[in-house]
Amino acid sequence: MKLSLACRSPFALLLVLLSFLGFATGADNSQYVTATIDGQQVRVKDSRQPSLYTGNFGDCMGGSSINVTRFDAAYYADNMTVLFHLGGETALVNEAIMMYIGVYAYGESRFELTFNPCSANIYSACPIKAGVPIEANGVIPISQNDIAGIPAIAMTIPDFEGQAILRIFANSTQSQIGCFSATVANGNTFSQPAAVGTVLGIFTIVAVIASFATAIYGDSIPVMRKHYAHSLSVLVVFAVWHHIFYSGALSMNWPSVLVAWWSNFAWAGGMIYSGSMQNSINNFIGSNKGNTSAVGAAGTGTQNSDVGGGYDIHSIYKRDIFSRALNVPGLMKRHKFNRVARTVEQALAKRELANATDGFQWYGEPVKPGLPLPGNYSGFAGTLAVENIPASNAFMTGFLWYLILLVGVAFCVVAFKFALEGMSKTKMIKPDRLMFFRTHWLGYTALAVLRTLFIGFFMMVFLCLFQFTYLAAPGPVAVACIVFLIMLFGLGGLAGYACSYRIKFGQYVSEPDRVHLEKKKILKFIPWYGVSRASNSPTSEEKAHSGSLRWWRVRAASESEKSIHDDEDFTKKFGWLASRFRRTRWWFFVVWLVYEFIRACFLAGASGHPMTQVFGLLVVEFFAFVGIIILRPFEGQRLNLLVVYVLGFSKVATVALSAAFDHEFNLPRIITTVIGVVIIVIQGILMIITVIAIIVGAISSYMSVMRNREQIHPTKWNPWRERYFKHMDAKVSDAPRAQPVLAEPQEPEVAKGPYFSVNSMKRMPKVEDEDREFVDEINGDPMASQVSIGATPGDSTADIAPSRNRAPSIRSNMSYSSLPYGARVHRTSWSSRDFSEHFEPDRQRARGQSLNGRDRPASRSYPRVNTQVGGSSEYVDRVPSPVSPISSPPPAGADPGHIPSPPPMRSKSRASSMKSNKSRPHLPTLLSANEVPPLPSGYQNYASGSGTHN
Repeated sequence: MKLSLACRSPFALLLVLLSFLGFATGADNSQYVTATIDGQQVRVKDSRQPSLYTGNFGDCMGGSSINVTRFDAAYYADNMTVLFHLGGETALVNEAIMMYIGVYAYGESRFELTFNPCSANIYSACPIKAGVPIEANGVIPISQNDIAGIPAIAMTIPDFEGQAILRIFANSTQSQIGCFSATVANGNTFSQPAAVGTVLGIFTIVAVIASFATAIYGDSIPVMRKHYAHSLSVLVVFAVWHHIFYSGALSMNWPSVLVAWWSNFAWAGGMIYSGSMQNSINNFIGSNKGNTSAVGAAGTGTQNSDVGGGYDIHSIYKRDIFSRALNVPGLMKRHKFNRVARTVEQALAKRELANATDGFQWYGEPVKPGLPLPGNYSGFAGTLAVENIPASNAFMTGFLWYLILLVGVAFCVVAFKFALEGMSKTKMIKPDRLMFFRTHWLGYTALAVLRTLFIGFFMMVFLCLFQFTYLAAPGPVAVACIVFLIMLFGLGGLAGYACSYRIKFGQYVSEPDRVHLEKKKILKFIPWYGVSRASNSPTSEEKAHSGSLRWWRVRAASESEKSIHDDEDFTKKFGWLASRFRRTRWWFFVVWLVYEFIRACFLAGASGHPMTQVFGLLVVEFFAFVGIIILRPFEGQRLNLLVVYVLGFSKVATVALSAAFDHEFNLPRIITTVIGVVIIVIQGILMIITVIAIIVGAISSYMSVMRNREQIHPTKWNPWRERYFKHMDAKVSDAPRAQPVLAEPQEPEVAKGPYFSVNSMKRMPKVEDEDREFVDEINGDPMASQVSIGATPGDSTADIAPSRNRAPSIRSNMSYSSLPYGARVHRTSWSSRDFSEHFEPDRQRARGQSLNGRDRPASRSYPRVNTQVGGSSEYVDRVPSPVSPISSPPPAGADPGHIPSPPPMRSKSRASSMKSNKSRPHLPTLLSANEVPPLPSGYQNYASGSGTHN
């Protein structure tokens, strides 16, 4: 092995110097030593925390012939010293041994050393003898070059994952007779139960008090229930804590950062270490501690031949023992070995090398029976190892603390009742204060205990099933059976009775129904499927159903049936189960119990089968996540946000990421550590949101308790309180959110008198389209004959040739009828838009004499009208004539084949046009003047310049 490999870990140098344990003599009782910090020499305490040090150690062989009672070492970066201690005993009479030391960081070997203790002057182990203690300790100074390869991050990274393994071999048999493994740490860790656990415990107590206050304040049961439903649920708080801690129940090879993080939540899972309690449990269980390898963890005191990658006995004995001790192949050169030896000799001369183990507290101890091998954190046993609780004691530990919690809850309720009575007698509070609670305190005590059982259902079912799976000791199994039956059939029976009670006495009926699987789209383009019930959404032809399933529903027999939350009798009996849920989701407590039971079965029942656990639980969590999103069971909006979205996402993400820790994938430990940090971030966000929800819930509970006061302090909260109360009132009905009401479109004002409007016009084929002359005229043929009703033979204007400087479509004139004889003439129609464009300047013009003596304009510039011929797509601009649209038959005796002369074109000047119109004689028609219908009043108003015509 190259020199660079030896410098990667501070333990490389530490374990090399272990060969000079024989130089450790003398004593140093001083409390301060000299250290160099930031380039300056200062005096520091010798009891300070080292930069790197070993922790607890355990037997990794089982049946070792040597019993090591102390195996620790520490590296101080401030004064560049290494402190070490090795102690033990043996029952062997006389045996020469070889020692092998290996240091591993994140699953990779960083240092290996094989040496003969006789060559290293460890005389207490040269040879080992029965009754002679093995003892070696000291402090050795080192130089900067010796630790040049140590990265600075190794001193600061949280939960440094390292192992130091000591193997002892007998020279006579060339076989292993002892193996011990110790953890390596730097003191930085996520495990802070004294700080984090205490803070979380305080917030949990705040949530309990806030929830209890809303449940006891008031005298109207429906109002009390409403405010209780919108306070933060203690069930939800413990559901979050249990999810985080019991994530470690999967039989995975966890990274050290995760088990350290989960230790902050061990108190919520009932895993609180107490020496006296553990001793009592050990006496109750007996000597059988089970095999932690059954749940994926390496056991202490059992054969673990592959720990640290195993060893090769032939490589240990293939060279001379003494030469191997001097040369240290692959780690350092001989001249460096001599330099370190000279440094030790100088330290001895200056008495700087001493026995510094007195008062040293940074060392580990042998792990207790039933705990996994130090440095291995697999399965639930590895999660409990941080708490020093064996997996065999898990059920009894949780059960005993759960009993203490139940008794504590009942005691607190009773004590609060008598405290109120005492304050009432001493006039500290009003005599009628909290009278409803003081009258029904026994019922409150019973319901508080039942609620606590409901909250701890998952924890106790899991621990019972884990006891059945892991350790079949008679005593604990008998207790676990009783507890399991009480939790499953006791709580399950109460939940079923609550449902039947409501259906029986609430006049409900059960009827068949169907569940449809509908095709839908998310974001209008992602194919998706939705589930709906036929009773809630009747089948529509517009919805695509992929299938349906027979179902049933329970509904009220009459529409006048009151809400379940208005039923005071039901709330008194089963409010501890249903009061927090919506009116239409009051039965959700049954779904919650079934869901928690299935989770416990996968976590505990499938212990030792990691792939079954993780993928089975992933399916359960995914469907539960989707189902709870659809149901949104809680009446309080904060609870839905916390449980439905944040908690559900954290469960699915944690289980999915945990699949990477299975030993079959054999991922590098650096990658598993990164994944573990991602899980910590997800669960940390969940923890922060829960704490914020507790704070907000405490504020809202304060508003609820002060609801009978007109003002609360601080006064700026009063508007928030009003909005909060309105929000609660809206949520109680559990009605769908009202859609915004759109303003009804106002009907347009109806014009006085006759009124019509033409917005568009499309000409359809008519009889006149068959006339050749008419077709030629509208096609713009300048030679086509145009008959003018208003012109007479001999009129000078009739001989005026059409102007050639205009387009033929403009020269066409609708004032000259080309209808064949016998065709029915209709009154010309127009729109107000045409008049607004062409008649605005002429509104105040004088009107000339019209038919039947009515006033009409002397001249009129008619608007253009688009006319389509024969349904074609070509439109021709035509100009209506100022003459009445009623056509006249030809004069008597006229030649039917006679074609009148072309009419005169419109003059370029307005004056000539007016003159021509005034000189136009009145032409009699077959219809008498009396038979012409009068113009509507709207037209008359327009003709007079005071009206508008559409």
